[in-house]
Amino acid sequence: MKNLAGILRESAEKYPKLTAVSFMGQDTDYQTLNQSANKIAHALREMGVAKGDRVAIYCINSPFFVASYFGIQKLGATVVTINLLLHPKEVQYILKDSGAKVVIFYELFAEAVAAIKDQLPDLKGLILIGKSDKVAANNYVEIMQNAPADPIEVDVDPKTDVAAILYTSGTTGNPKGAMLTHYNLMSNSASVAHTIGITHDDVILTVLPMFHSFAMTCCILAPVSQAGKILAIPKFDPIMVADAIQANQATLFFGVPSMYVMFLQLPPEKVSALDSLKYCISGGAAMPQEVMLQFEKKFGKLIYEGDGPTECSPVTTVNPIGGKRKIGSIGLPIRDVELKIVDDNGKELPVKTIGEIVVRGPNVMKGYFNLPEATTESFFGEWFRTGDLGEKDEEGYFYIVDRKKDMLIVNGINVYPRHVEEVLYGHPAVAEAAVIGVPDKTHGEIPKAYVVLKPGATASAKDIRKFCMDNLGRFEIPRQVVFLEKLPKSATGKILKRELRKDGEIERGVKPAKE
Repeated sequence: MKNLAGILRESAEKYPKLTAVSFMGQDTDYQTLNQSANKIAHALREMGVAKGDRVAIYCINSPFFVASYFGIQKLGATVVTINLLLHPKEVQYILKDSGAKVVIFYELFAEAVAAIKDQLPDLKGLILIGKSDKVAANNYVEIMQNAPADPIEVDVDPKTDVAAILYTSGTTGNPKGAMLTHYNLMSNSASVAHTIGITHDDVILTVLPMFHSFAMTCCILAPVSQAGKILAIPKFDPIMVADAIQANQATLFFGVPSMYVMFLQLPPEKVSALDSLKYCISGGAAMPQEVMLQFEKKFGKLIYEGDGPTECSPVTTVNPIGGKRKIGSIGLPIRDVELKIVDDNGKELPVKTIGEIVVRGPNVMKGYFNLPEATTESFFGEWFRTGDLGEKDEEGYFYIVDRKKDMLIVNGINVYPRHVEEVLYGHPAVAEAAVIGVPDKTHGEIPKAYVVLKPGATASAKDIRKFCMDNLGRFEIPRQVVFLEKLPKSATGKILKRELRKDGEIERGVKPAKE
């Protein structure tokens, strides 16, 4: 079985002149992208990088990211991607924990790299994309001009050699590095391309951050495997993205629910900008049903919801494209992936019974980097424990009820925040909502809602609670409603409930843990 870099090489050989990446009006064809990756591989080898070494990418969505990713693969080294929204101290932790030998970084992050580089004992060198006088580094443009373009490909064992380490943020403690092998990523990207129906005629708008597993597999590896065109957009702005879809006649859009919420605010004259899309895919977080219905009514484009954690490369399920779509469901397992619902002991539960979703397949990670105990705890034998509570229906469709850690217990009764959030999204004034549990002496826990109103809309806490009373059981009604201008989100647009919990802890006088 080939190295992950073979995906790019084969597309470059078959479709050398097709556009691989379009970025800010500049097109890079497959032949050029493959040669750029070869040059990166040569430069890294000159800097002392060998098979198995870790190389970090700290870069915006761009052809530079894609070339660097495949250049690292060509050496048999391991990619470590950096979340662009992290504090430099958090970046330092990831680079130190992974033992990164080289950091390839975009000029916007030069100051952060300068601040932490001396605390990285394994660091051998830096590659700067762009210009900066803040830190000494090899220059990406000079590498493109001077490095040889002849191929470098190192033999790897696809099932055991690690292609990428992606750090996942938990609710507590430091992030853990999920080790994904060449086999994990090749099998998952092939299954995604097959399930979604990606071809070399597709234009995939990529505004999901490339450092994230969702974009890496669905917006880089799957398109490259089919010689599709990646339209790289560094930042999500609904008008800018709509204009890019129209100007480039994009055919596929992968997004998280908050992006679809923002699309709903587009003015009427922008609705036709999405006409070229065949359909949209949503993942990364639960899609509120009301948002999906409003989007489809406004734009006439179907959203197919899917799911999967980083540890599963990441895609595990999606509603079948062109087939039976169940709103509220994350769909059916994709090709080569198995899911089941189990109890706390790993025993499979019957249909329509809530339990933990576990996954088995060639997409499931090798383990967490340097964390054997955490790895063991995250598996029932071959089955990876996702931490999601869900159920399966009679036709094999899966539904996520909530994160296991997000569930709260009110007077001994389970309350699933996602269910409460679905009701809140149905209120005509609500744009976004998140529900958490807070301690209560009388009830054990009570639901607390954080709400963002639609532009120009008004509603009081009393209005929101009254709406909930009409649609929820008494134990599910948020006892507190807090209005915010915006909800805290990750770089992918996923709502960060841990940040909301931190605010609540500060309000209750709980001292935050020391860094």
